[in-house]
Amino acid sequence: MNALKTLDKVVELAEQRRDAALAAMAQLEREMQVAQDQMNQLESYAREAQQRWAARSGGTIDPAVLGHQRQFIQKIDHAIGFQRSVLASRQDQIDRQLAVVQSAERDLAGLRRYTDRKRQHLLTQAQRQEQKQTDEMAMGIYLRQRRANSVPPGGLPT
Repeated sequence: MNALKTLDKVVELAEQRRDAALAAMAQLEREMQVAQDQMNQLESYAREAQQRWAARSGGTIDPAVLGHQRQFIQKIDHAIGFQRSVLASRQDQIDRQLAVVQSAERDLAGLRRYTDRKRQHLLTQAQRQEQKQTDEMAMGIYLRQRRANSVPPGGLPT
């Protein structure tokens, strides 16, 4: 039974490892959502700026305003490009963490199966030992009764 306690502790540690991997995955998914929200906001800014620019393009435009508008669009485009790299990085982290979670799940499942088989083996051994003791006790009773009911040498049956 000491072996089972050790195995149960190993399973518990594997569960903790799996839980930590799942928690890290959840954190990465939250970070991915924040990054996606930022991307959506940048894209919205870019659309709004394009719409404002399109509305103003019908008339004469001061060259300074035109220059500022182009700089603003370039900055938004740069920010969108940077945010795409952030999203790709987050996705890579999520993919790697998913592999860690899957590995932890496989390890935990294997340990649980091994522990269950070991537990079943020990139970079967205990049942066999108990059956052996019962059989030996029954054989002892049978032999004592047989001796008690047997005919002594040179005598009459009792």
